[in-house]
Amino acid sequence: MSFRRPVELGLLVLAWAVGAFGTVQIGWATGEGTPTRLWITVVAVVVLSLGMHVTVLLRAPNADQLLLPLAVMLTVLGLVMIYRIDVAAAQRAARNAAPAPTPDVYAQLTWFAVAVVLFTAVLILLRDHRRLQRYTYTLGLVGLLLLVLPLVPIIGTTVNGATLWIRIANFSFQPAEFAKIFLTCFFAGYLVVKRDSLAVIRTKRWGVPLPRLRDLGPIVIAWLISLAVLVFERDLGTSVLFFGLFVAMLFIATQRRSWLVIGTGLFLVGGALAFLLFSHVRSRVLVWLDPWAYADTSGYQLVQSLYGFANGGILGAGLGQGFPTYVPFASTDFIVTGFAEELGLTGVIALLLLYALLIERGLRTAITIKDPYGQLLAAGLSITLALQIFVIIGGISRLIPLTGLTTPFLSYGGSSLVANWIIIALLLRISDRARQPQIVLPPTSDMPTALVRP
Repeated sequence: MSFRRPVELGLLVLAWAVGAFGTVQIGWATGEGTPTRLWITVVAVVVLSLGMHVTVLLRAPNADQLLLPLAVMLTVLGLVMIYRIDVAAAQRAARNAAPAPTPDVYAQLTWFAVAVVLFTAVLILLRDHRRLQRYTYTLGLVGLLLLVLPLVPIIGTTVNGATLWIRIANFSFQPAEFAKIFLTCFFAGYLVVKRDSLAVIRTKRWGVPLPRLRDLGPIVIAWLISLAVLVFERDLGTSVLFFGLFVAMLFIATQRRSWLVIGTGLFLVGGALAFLLFSHVRSRVLVWLDPWAYADTSGYQLVQSLYGFANGGILGAGLGQGFPTYVPFASTDFIVTGFAEELGLTGVIALLLLYALLIERGLRTAITIKDPYGQLLAAGLSITLALQIFVIIGGISRLIPLTGLTTPFLSYGGSSLVANWIIIALLLRISDRARQPQIVLPPTSDMPTALVRP
């Protein structure tokens, strides 16, 4: 068995080259030149990603060789755009004779280093993903506690109308980003045990096969919890992500389309009730329907995002030649708008293709692994990324109402970056198990041929 991973290393070199070229291009286009922070960024990315490559080489040598380079490429592109926004902010401060702001790219690099440490810890400590199944309900409880943690007085913090953060001293993070991992592990373990009973069909209504009434409990509970997140934390994105993930995994586990019908129905009912009863949900929907009517108030950021998409056109204004800081939260919620303006529709499609490849490799891992728990866990983690990407990019492009989720790997923010790299580590661990060579025993006179493993 070969321990070399040449495809992975070659693609990592390509990701480093793209990142280095992008940062140098920004320096040329903006007149920033090549300051120290540019080289710090480039060298730090090389060291960190090479460390992950060595870890995978030693601890998961059979894993998919595309997962790590794709995630590194997306992280590098996020660092490039954050660096671009830092340059624009510094130049604006210089024009206004104001103190230069602290570059966000340094903080993002720090969080990337933390992500690498936890990524390495997962691959070293978790030698078999099936061990997580032993702690199914414990992981589910931890996930729920993380969801409600921002509601705890003193440490809970409300930012931009949503109670998503907890703050202890000068340290803050978004616990829902980690809750999605724990809840995915819980859903996988629960559905492996219960999927046979959940797949039982007793009756049909309007041509739709329906499960037994007593089996509706889990999906109703998931629906109520997602509504509670929406009501008490005003977090539309996490609510949609949580419920959509459970319905998708329920369908994968049972192969019953009726669960999709029931889930869609509950989602529509919950959305209608939320629109009628809660002003923050109604405001999001009204801004989505006609952002120009609210262009000076609640619709300002969405309108600026649409202007950014329009200014980019097909090929973009050029890296370093747009106006990404005109959009509020340019490095977090609306970082894709910066790509759309400076790299155009072509650049956005390239980003979506990178995400599509990443999700495809995760789903391929789910198909390849033999144990049911690994199948559901890999599929759930991949679906988590897919839903998050759809919700945030759909929101900033006005395909769906804006929710406020972060774009995986791209957006500035430690909680999101660390949590998504843990997802990649779990997928690599499952992939390594799925691709391990099988020992084939030759038939002997004492062993029937039917017992020989193919």
